[in-house]
Amino acid sequence: MIQVFGTLGPACAEQKTLEAMFRAGMTGMRLNLSHTGLAESSDLLAAFHAAAKAAGIDAQLLIDMQGPELRIGGLKAPLMLTEGETVLLGEGGIPLPAVLEGYLTPGQELMLDDGRLLVRVLDKEHAAVLRGGVLKGHKSVKLPGIEVQLPLLTQHDIDNLKKASAYGVTALMQPFVRSGADLAGVRAILKEIGAPEVQIFAKIESMAGVRELEGIIEQADVVIIARGDLGNDMPLWQLPAVQKHIAAACRKAGKPFITVTQMLASMEQNPVPTRAEVSDIFNAVADGSWGVMLTGETAAGRWPVEAITYMANTAREAEHWLQNT
Repeated sequence: MIQVFGTLGPACAEQKTLEAMFRAGMTGMRLNLSHTGLAESSDLLAAFHAAAKAAGIDAQLLIDMQGPELRIGGLKAPLMLTEGETVLLGEGGIPLPAVLEGYLTPGQELMLDDGRLLVRVLDKEHAAVLRGGVLKGHKSVKLPGIEVQLPLLTQHDIDNLKKASAYGVTALMQPFVRSGADLAGVRAILKEIGAPEVQIFAKIESMAGVRELEGIIEQADVVIIARGDLGNDMPLWQLPAVQKHIAAACRKAGKPFITVTQMLASMEQNPVPTRAEVSDIFNAVADGSWGVMLTGETAAGRWPVEAITYMANTAREAEHWLQNT
């Protein structure tokens, strides 16, 4: 049976909303720990577990780690980036992580919030806005063509993993996996801290991961085709072929995989998806996805129950089609 994942957040914080999502076909949820922790999310997790129990679902709880992912710092208020204007880098502007200081050379581009916004460095304190919009705190930042070496797990990650069993965590989502050795390292850490039962879901988010796909598949419990940052690592029109390549490699190896990112993005604001989004879900299942996942659609969108309903029904229709072809 296809696994249908939502993402926990303010839009689905109430138990009755979560229960409706489970009854609509959701089988598990993701909690993004990039800027929160398990203890800080205890009320939300209590509602999640109570809703799953009420709906009779043995739900999976996936925690998305910080890992080697770059994010900007917090903002007191969303920052409007206007195309053609100059924005500060650092205090009073875009709060970049300190590790990027040596990479801020003139001409270097910075992709923000999964590439929705784009700036080009003018000097260490200023950048020109090439693609504008509203920037919120803790959003992703990527330097095209640059691979910044970061630790597999942050101390924040390790602190959360030590609490994983107490909060009913079934798996971790490891960002920016670069090789099978990365996953072996994470598994060793899990064993060391007494959480060997936590499964490892490997997020393929860069071409470095695609190049080492065979080793990653061997070490992962589940592979995640994470199209957000993966799509930032290539011209966007090449992403569908890379997605197909990963799916085919997983099918060949008998490894379950999840397809994620913007599957019903329009439903963050609208109660009905586009035809293209429904086709995307159907085709992901037809290509062999073990699971499909929503992120902002359920965490912050206006229609979390409806989004899960469309995803679950479309996934079931795709399964039915597969069984009859």
